[in-house]
Amino acid sequence: MPETDGCVALAQVTRDGVVESTHFGRIAVCSPDGRLLASAGDPDGVQYWRSSSKPIQALSVVTSGAIDRFGLTERELAVCCASHSGSAMHVQTVLGILAKLGLNESALRCGTHRPGDAAERNRLIVAGEEPSPVHNNCSGKHAGMLATCLALGAAADDYLEMDHPVQRLIATNLELLSGVSRAAWHIGRDGCGAPTVAMPLRAMARAFARLVAPTGLPDDLVDATMRITAAMAAAPEMVSSVGSFNTELMRLTDGRVIAKGGAEGLFCMGAPEREIGIAFKTADGSGRPHAPIAIEVLRRAKVELPEELVARFARPPVTNCHRDEVGHVEPVQFALDMMA
Repeated sequence: MPETDGCVALAQVTRDGVVESTHFGRIAVCSPDGRLLASAGDPDGVQYWRSSSKPIQALSVVTSGAIDRFGLTERELAVCCASHSGSAMHVQTVLGILAKLGLNESALRCGTHRPGDAAERNRLIVAGEEPSPVHNNCSGKHAGMLATCLALGAAADDYLEMDHPVQRLIATNLELLSGVSRAAWHIGRDGCGAPTVAMPLRAMARAFARLVAPTGLPDDLVDATMRITAAMAAAPEMVSSVGSFNTELMRLTDGRVIAKGGAEGLFCMGAPEREIGIAFKTADGSGRPHAPIAIEVLRRAKVELPEELVARFARPPVTNCHRDEVGHVEPVQFALDMMA
């Protein structure tokens, strides 16, 4: 397969026996100490973390003491890591966090968009209501930032500024997990207005390796990684949406894989039993091939996968308007040599 701009072909889309599209991208597999164990394409290519950083951003909810001060549950901690669908379940969970903080959704600085969940979207239309900030897929992350604000005794009206105590704490944790000094960061603004950091793909893989295998980190951060990953494994439906690949990957592997997708085709995973982190990014920004690529890389990394997960997601079908199966999204035979 050809290589272009540091990317290699990772997946293809077929229709009735003809390859109709090809997704190019890059993959990095790292150990917690930063060793590059395998790669496809350029592992040093730089991109923004976007929503894949949410579990790392949520570490501050634990290290600040907010989780215990406000009595946050595992489901509430999981939604702090979420790109949720704005379903009634997600909305009520975020509102529950805000109630514990003595705040309402007007405190959220994430902006507003229509919920991805069809039932909640239709309910709003029928009721003649507009979506509110709590429907934003990042509202859980922002609720976690507000909890951290209050635990630190910091002002809550400007918590998105990079020099705010909340963002400084998040930056400290990200620096420790990724191994990339803040001096080397390029900082942008995410869709919800929060800071997002650009760094090499291999650093993202290392950060997820340390998230699931935190040996050598400060004790408070070790505790935080364990509580975050336990919450994501216990309530994966809070991290994404019911039935999504991100949710089902964590649910069906029962915590053997911790995963978080991000915008523009980024997907990050950690496998605690193998003590590895995996990050991959599609060049076109599409999430369409995430599932088959993820399953292929996990297989090669010798991570045990349930048959149900493989059957449902390894080769997602392409269907037409008659619901006929006319093709598949599937990985190509990209080179990825795994070390023992």
